[in-house]
Amino acid sequence: MNKYRSHNCSELSEKEIGKKVKLSGWVHRKRDHGNLLFLDLRDHFGITQCVIENKDKNFKSLEKLKPESVVLIQGEVIKRSKETENKDLKTGLIEVKINNCEILSNAEELPMPVFGDQEYPEEVRLKYRFIDLRRKIMHKNIELRSKVISFLRNKMLENNFLEFQTPILTASSPEGARDFLVPSRTHQGKFYALPQAPQQFKQMVMIASFDRYFQIAPCFRDEDGRADRSPGEHYQLDMEMSFVEQEDIFNTVEPIFYSLFTKFGNNKKVNKNPFPRITFKDSMEKYGTDKPDLRNPIEIVDVTKLFKSGDTNFKIFKDKVLKGDVVKAIPAPNTTSKPRSFFDSLNNWAISEGASGMAYMTFEKKENKIIGKGPIAKFFNEKSISTIVKDCKISEKDSLFFVCNNITEAQKFSGLARQKIGNELEIIDKNKYIFCWITDFPMYHYDEKEKKIDFSHNPFSMPQEKIEEFDKKDPLKILAYQYDLVCNGFELSSGAIRNHLPEYLFKVFNKVGYSKEMVKKNFPGMINALSYGAPPHGGMAPGIDRIIMLLADEKNIREVTLFPLNQNAQDLLMGAPTYVSEKQLKELGIKTTVKKSNS
Repeated sequence: MNKYRSHNCSELSEKEIGKKVKLSGWVHRKRDHGNLLFLDLRDHFGITQCVIENKDKNFKSLEKLKPESVVLIQGEVIKRSKETENKDLKTGLIEVKINNCEILSNAEELPMPVFGDQEYPEEVRLKYRFIDLRRKIMHKNIELRSKVISFLRNKMLENNFLEFQTPILTASSPEGARDFLVPSRTHQGKFYALPQAPQQFKQMVMIASFDRYFQIAPCFRDEDGRADRSPGEHYQLDMEMSFVEQEDIFNTVEPIFYSLFTKFGNNKKVNKNPFPRITFKDSMEKYGTDKPDLRNPIEIVDVTKLFKSGDTNFKIFKDKVLKGDVVKAIPAPNTTSKPRSFFDSLNNWAISEGASGMAYMTFEKKENKIIGKGPIAKFFNEKSISTIVKDCKISEKDSLFFVCNNITEAQKFSGLARQKIGNELEIIDKNKYIFCWITDFPMYHYDEKEKKIDFSHNPFSMPQEKIEEFDKKDPLKILAYQYDLVCNGFELSSGAIRNHLPEYLFKVFNKVGYSKEMVKKNFPGMINALSYGAPPHGGMAPGIDRIIMLLADEKNIREVTLFPLNQNAQDLLMGAPTYVSEKQLKELGIKTTVKKSNS
């Protein structure tokens, strides 16, 4: 028999009544009833209630024991009385009568409790993460993470992918986010970079003639943290396939994600493949975002033409439209009967988001016609109301909110308003996962800050133009074979069909100001590899952390990460980042200009 336990803390049932058992675990909580002491013993698997009488020799030592101390309990399994049964507990029909105990490890006074659902500041939780992870919800989240990764690994192997590990120390890349740099001791003055993604390496795996590759890859980016993005590092299911088109990748990935979310999605409904394909342009027009939440039935409608006509004299909008702005209408179903406060609160929300407000109109049926009501209805004639009703698919029960701005800001804000209205009306089905693909991203965009054309996505993507037609086309109208996998308003993955032709890659980079020599200098490994026979290939890299955040129904990615950094990219548990000794700096040939502080 094992020295510490004969069973774990979730195994015992009525079958073991009368048996002598050994359990080891943490003291979850104690309840002193005077003549009896009840002790809930917890391990990774569950909880077992143990009981000891005050006349027992072990009573005093257990009575003094602090929560989260580790003990070994020996005793007999007995049936609980009917009134003390706990149907919510796996072991709720029995308890262990303690005959002997051994304290394996004493716990000090806790900085935060494990028992209960009380919220504690993130600073405390991250500093004492090993305690935080004992809490039921956190323990469950991290266990889910392990199971999801195992599931994905098995699915990839079933689909004939080979698992490889690409380098962690590599060269800095001029494209993408800010690198984490690692100084070289043997080549002083030079630096490695931690990979932002295995992008170039996984393409070289395809060039090396392996047909399908994947890895659970750590990626490092020196960027600010957000609720859905960890500062510093994250993990992704990195994959690549040879001799494929976009649809081949979709057809491979969709069944995996359908199975994953069906298995781990807490019985929520998952839309079946094929997932909807929505072009980037249509997504921005209909949903105001390139990561739409399709659980929300509201679709935005562009009504700019109406304000160019003589059928409305709403001067504020007409003047802005004449200067090039656009007008977006956001339908709000079944809101005509809502009180004025509903509309005022949405207007106040719009102002708090930096807008000047949101004009709105309600509708009613009169003499078999739908007419407009509300503050701006007087500016619309009968024909314009009829047009709006038809174009926006409005009934007499609905309302319309309007946004007027330049196209970028109008799309962005109408997208926010669409989601806000959907949440306010509670029409977003929380019991569904709805996947879609966003396709046909622009290859380039105009950077207003830098006043130049730049890449809008991955520069190594294949343009949707024949190489001989590429230079004739307006760069801002060139689309790429780039795609995102989106679920419930979250981008889970970006991907692309890669540009495997060196001469075409030079042309693509030339549009943003890179000469042939600059491309060769900045991406020597990639250009060299592509020059020796590269197959057409493509792939994607779904974010592990974000997938688990969605499955666990958490709003912050740190809730599904084992030992995360805080928002300021600090490791409060281990005290990183930290200063290093002068000796270490000297070995690296580095001097710092920053004075050491006590913080």
